[in-house]
Formats: sequence, structure tokens, C-alpha cells
Amino acid sequence: MNTVLLSTAYLAPVEYYAKLYHYGHVYVEQYDHYVKQTYRNRCTIAAPDGPLALTVPTVKPDTPKCFTRDIRISDHGNWRHLHWNALESAYNHTPFFEYYKDEFRPFYEKRYEFLMDFNDALCRLVCSLIDFSPCMERTSAYGDAPLPADDFRERIHPKKDFRTEDPQFRPLPYYQVFQSRLGFLPNLSIVDLLFNMGPESILVLRDSHDPLPYHASAPSAS
Repeated sequence: MNTVLLSTAYLAPVEYYAKLYHYGHVYVEQYDHYVKQTYRNRCTIAAPDGPLALTVPTVKPDTPKCFTRDIRISDHGNWRHLHWNALESAYNHTPFFEYYKDEFRPFYEKRYEFLMDFNDALCRLVCSLIDFSPCMERTSAYGDAPLPADDFRERIHPKKDFRTEDPQFRPLPYYQVFQSRLGFLPNLSIVDLLFNMGPESILVLRDSHDPLPYHASAPSAS
């Protein structure tokens, strides 16, 4: 069975969901030391003026090294309202935002204490809307996944180029509402694909990924 090891992610990019679709078993790391400025608490959407990063604020840990599983969401800056307004502004004119918005709105009204719980619940919603059910579980220790496992915990990263980090992933162009102005923007948040393509999102995930696994370096113990 093909196995992949991923970090948690907030409305993760298309690349991440292509892994969920193509791998037989997914382990989501919860015992890594939390790092800022990653997809753990950030997503990128297509706003009218170009790519826009949305960041979930987190409570500063009591210790320099804190497990991701223990990271709490902060209420600082009215971020829920700002994120929902940004999503509405970016996707209100897409073909499927009206159809799906009531599924997403509660996530910006309810308060989740832990980042991983928030991310997991959003991820499961997205998978159900795209109509596939990945076999996912959290790690029970750092890097705890059956070998061989492809390790993308730090490869799927907003500051790294997926073209060099992930030869499996070849983003299939799809319709984007601002494409005539911005050109096609690859590997945005999964909501960009979902709101623009609706039920056809699963076909994009299928065709954006090499079905044969590229075996990245095995996860190391910590």
C-alpha cells in the first residue's frame, strides 16, 4: 500500500489534495515542532489583484519547541471575519461558491481551540464535497508511518517550488474566474479548485499527479 506522510494544513493547496487522492494511506504528522509561515496555518487564494495569503493566528507557545498538536488558535484580529470576507470577495462570482458557501461559513463562526482540529475538520469537509474518502490518521509518534513512506511534511511548503520538490505533481490547468487578468495560477488552495470547478475537481486531482509513487526520503526519527 502506498503511504504518504504530510503535515497538517489550512485549506491546503491542490498538491496536498492530490496526495490524499492518490495515496492509499495518509499519515498526518502531529508530533513535529510547530513552524510558522507554512501551510499549517496558511493558505493562498486568488484575489482580484493576485494571490492572497490568509493566515490563521496562533497562540504563542509557552516553550520554544511545541508539538503542532498542541498549537491553539488565537482570536486576535477578528481573523474569521476577515478570512470569510476575503473568500467571498475572491470567489463570489465563481460557478460553485454559492453552492458550497453554506458548508464553509460555520468554520468562520464556530471557535476551534486547536489548529489541527480546525484543519482536520475542514479537510474532511473538502474531501466529502469532492466525493472521495482518503484513509487518514494522525501519527502516534514523530514520523510514525509504515515504511516505505513518501515524506512530504516539509516539501509541500509555500516557500518551496513544487516543480523541484515534487516531481509527481503536475498541476492541470483549470478554469479560474480571474484567469483573463492574472493568467492561470497553479497550486492555490483547494477551495480555488472547488469553487471554480465543483464536481469536476476530482478529475483535476486525478490528472495532476503521477499515479506511480516517487519515493522520497523515508521519515527520520526525532
